[in-house]
Amino acid sequence: MKVFGITGSSGSGKTTLLDALIPRFVATGMRVNGIKHTHHGFDPDTPGKDSWRMREGGCRNVVLVGARHMTLMRHYPEDVPSPELDEALAVLPADTDLVLVEGYKRSDFPKLEVFRPSLGRAPLWDEVPGVVAVATDAPEAVAQLTSLPVLDLADPDAIFAFIQAHLEASETA
Repeated sequence: MKVFGITGSSGSGKTTLLDALIPRFVATGMRVNGIKHTHHGFDPDTPGKDSWRMREGGCRNVVLVGARHMTLMRHYPEDVPSPELDEALAVLPADTDLVLVEGYKRSDFPKLEVFRPSLGRAPLWDEVPGVVAVATDAPEAVAQLTSLPVLDLADPDAIFAFIQAHLEASETA
């Protein structure tokens, strides 16, 4: 299972880039899965529904199965840290070819940073492990700031080709 991440500051365009990349990987025949990690709390369940009541009653895990979807809801008490990437990867099907990850920026796996200088935030590539390239809306300016490969955010085909080549190179290494 190959793992590649998209990282960057909030509002930089990570999800928009993933929206462009996922269909390109799927079109190659790869079985692609995604993991989105957020530090913000969220609850995918609906208060009062049966699955919510099961969880509220004390079930640690509730699997909700419908005609076309299956969802695992695993509850973690407030005093337990958020699951690490390995735990999230472990629930994916074994036949997964590629996992695209948004988040888990502190985990050390290959990732591309989406960086927009106009947002006024510092780049992450010096402090976040695993950044192998930068995609930006200001490629010429950003190329002056880093020795990493710099890709034009407006060219998702080039970004896709870079990630694909990186994954293939890591496979032979």
